[in-house]
Amino acid sequence: MRRYDILDTPPDGAFNRVAAMAARLFNVPVASVTIVDTDRIWFKAAHGLDGVTEIGRDPGLCGSAILRDDTLVIPDTLDDPVARSNPLVTGALGVRFYAAAPIVTAEGHRLGTVNILDTKPRLITEDDTATLADLASIVLDALELRLSGLRLLRQEQERRKGEEKARRQAERDTEAITEFASTLQRTLLPPALPAVPGMELACHYQTDSPRDVGGDFYDVFPLGAGRWAFFLGDVCGKGAEAAAVTSLTRYTLREAAQHHTDPTEVLNALNAALLLDPSMGSRYCTCVFGTLEEAAKGGFTVTVAMGGHPPVFHLKRTRENRIEVQAVRPKGGMLVGALAQARFASRTFHLAPGDGLLLYTDGLTEARLKDGTMLGEEGVAAFLTGLDTADAGRLVDDTVALLAGLPSGPGDDVALLALSVPGQLRPAEQPASVTTAHTLVAAPSAHGAVRAGQEH
Repeated sequence: MRRYDILDTPPDGAFNRVAAMAARLFNVPVASVTIVDTDRIWFKAAHGLDGVTEIGRDPGLCGSAILRDDTLVIPDTLDDPVARSNPLVTGALGVRFYAAAPIVTAEGHRLGTVNILDTKPRLITEDDTATLADLASIVLDALELRLSGLRLLRQEQERRKGEEKARRQAERDTEAITEFASTLQRTLLPPALPAVPGMELACHYQTDSPRDVGGDFYDVFPLGAGRWAFFLGDVCGKGAEAAAVTSLTRYTLREAAQHHTDPTEVLNALNAALLLDPSMGSRYCTCVFGTLEEAAKGGFTVTVAMGGHPPVFHLKRTRENRIEVQAVRPKGGMLVGALAQARFASRTFHLAPGDGLLLYTDGLTEARLKDGTMLGEEGVAAFLTGLDTADAGRLVDDTVALLAGLPSGPGDDVALLALSVPGQLRPAEQPASVTTAHTLVAAPSAHGAVRAGQEH
């Protein structure tokens, strides 16, 4: 447990999401992720236990579950000779049902448990216990990725600056390492997109099934000196393993962007990281990584690098005030994490006022039309050509409406990221020395997708 250095760390979105997911999947009022210390049980995440941070290692519930290799299920705590005296049973909470899956390392060390609790007796199926064990595996993946990320950062520093300089920098890098570890612990998707001056952003995320952890990802973040980075991609597969690769991928891209100005070099760093970590197995991903820099003639200079991903659609407003769609597809971009000798390609172009970009995962192009054929890249391009605006918010809303109107909806996870530059005002309408920017914040919708909502 000391090696993982997780005890008493601040709340983290990834672990909180596991607790919330457990409560939702099993329809229970209380769920938690606990880490078991020598003399206490510490709550890394708790859903429905406001104000509770730790309890003693009293036998009966968590203290008993940590001693088992399999899932512990107590249908009625009052019928269990050990659990009936536990404070969570005898206290105000009045726990009557308890189940927990241990968080077990590859070496067999039990670190803690993922728990579900109810105030009334109940039974669960073998499939339910397997699902609870899967959630425990996701927690273990997050703990392992934290260690893996720290190792990768140190290796990069040693390669670039030399072992001697890296040692002298160790103390000054402590803050950077801490920030790196904190970033690793964030949720698979950003809770909100940032405000980029002079640009509108919008996003959407929808999983194929609420019981699967998807592998699509996206992000937008600052690089400093007026530069920004964005990426979107898709990890092969679903479930706990895909979630682990997604976390490492998103984290590595953000870190590599701080050291490389060329987007293809950022994808090279991600390719090396996925191949270096044996825990990633044969997982790979497709990815678009790009940078934004304000252009002197207005709008932004955009450079995008492709790693086996479908093309980015550039929506250009013509002199006739119509939308012209161009597919940005640099030749030669290969899958990321599949081959050590993979090569990636990039293209630089101008995003003018009134223009927009649409990035998407293959859940969009593989959606089925009424005749059973896929929408495809050509279908998406044709749909975009028919739009009357390239504004990011409308791009996302109209594309989501397109998917919703298909007979069976998307057949896979769908992630969308749109960027646009507002059209210039006429000179008489332009406020003096005022720059307006807004961001679209991602928030869960009722059907489980992440939709764009505006925040000024």
